[in-house]
Amino acid sequence: MKHSPRVPINALPDDAFLEIFKFYVDRIRHKDAWHTLVHVCRKWRYVVFSSPRWLHLELRCTNKSPVKKLLDIWPALPIVIDAYITNSRRSGVRNLIAALKPHDVVCRIKIWRVPNSLLKSAAMKKRFPKLAGLMLSSNESNAPVIPRSFLGGSAPRLRSLDFSGIPFPFPALGKLLLSATNLVACHLLDIPNSGIISPDLIVTTLSTLTRLRKLSIGFRSPRSRADRERRHLSLLKRLVLPSLTDFYFEGDSEYLEDIVGRIDAPALDSVTIYFFNQLVFDTPLLRDFFGRTKPFQEPHRADVLVSIAIKFRLFQLKGTAEHCMLEVTISSKVAEWQLSSLAQFCSSSLPPLPTLERLSIRDKESILVRPEWARDMESSPWLELLHPFVTVRDLVLQSETAHRVALALQELTGNTVTDALPALRQVFVDDVYFLGPIQEGFAPFIAARQLSGHPVALRLIEAQKRSW
Repeated sequence: MKHSPRVPINALPDDAFLEIFKFYVDRIRHKDAWHTLVHVCRKWRYVVFSSPRWLHLELRCTNKSPVKKLLDIWPALPIVIDAYITNSRRSGVRNLIAALKPHDVVCRIKIWRVPNSLLKSAAMKKRFPKLAGLMLSSNESNAPVIPRSFLGGSAPRLRSLDFSGIPFPFPALGKLLLSATNLVACHLLDIPNSGIISPDLIVTTLSTLTRLRKLSIGFRSPRSRADRERRHLSLLKRLVLPSLTDFYFEGDSEYLEDIVGRIDAPALDSVTIYFFNQLVFDTPLLRDFFGRTKPFQEPHRADVLVSIAIKFRLFQLKGTAEHCMLEVTISSKVAEWQLSSLAQFCSSSLPPLPTLERLSIRDKESILVRPEWARDMESSPWLELLHPFVTVRDLVLQSETAHRVALALQELTGNTVTDALPALRQVFVDDVYFLGPIQEGFAPFIAARQLSGHPVALRLIEAQKRSW
């Protein structure tokens, strides 16, 4: 058997080296993997630095890096700043300022617990023409404030903006976003009370972001309330965000309505909402928003989880897989308030759901935990929660919720027996040990439905076939 002659590695052409180097860098997936290559020999160093874009070479700087030394050693490469500030040491801030000085090659900035001294520095007032990603966070009660001169008011290549815990005066934010026409993701989260922005100004700024795919707006507390009378004004023209697919909101329903009442998002297929401890929902504009967004007209299944907060999710079938297109969480430690709030939300915020056939209600992430919260609750909150789901054919319950729902449905008799879940055909429960008492609880309702000509069957769901 003949063997191919061995060839010294240095005899390989540069193109072969590049392919090998790229495979190594991609396989290792470490930001500084290329450092190992350039230290092998002069030829490897030459090959690596001859194709910085092909190998995605970047110079990573942190608050602990000797930045001035790094900049002197390495050639002019794109700079990535990745820092976590644990204290206010001047040396750390000086390192970051040194990394920001070559502003024309900085491509990403990510700083956790950003100090005020850095934001006010002259280095942060320059224009960053190649900046593609910006993330700043602060968990301080006295959070740093972004100055109006931030980034020179311009970030033409910015694709991702992520602020957390940063009060951002709108003149600075608006000016920056108006220049960022390539922005794909914008996340403004944990906004302090001092940083609340008018919904009018937010929508006006969004008008230039036609490529925006992900938008997050979240407040630190419920003090984000909009003008309740102004939000019911009819709007003749709405802003269209053609690329928006993901929307996250945390705050007050009135503020949310002031935003969604002014926009259309035809490509939207994922909405996540977190409401603070809110007891009253009157959200016709939110219902209109969902009603004119196509994916929300075709839900397949709904899921309710009652825990420290109550969570509601809507699922859509995409081929054979389920996709969660809506998740709403309402924080409240009082179970009766949870059910009442969610019932109001479903009644006032959801459009008709003609394709929804399955509703699951569970009380914990684990079926092994049996909560005590629901045992003394009145039946009316349960009936209010079930009322909007007029097309549901399958109701899936855990044992504790099954007991409570059964007691609530017992109140429906005669002509009222189809007032809740009129299309219901099957009730599934998951507890074989308490199946007897559950059957007794549902017996009056099942008998009444049988007499009404709308029969319902009670079934035990197999563990491997649970939908939650």
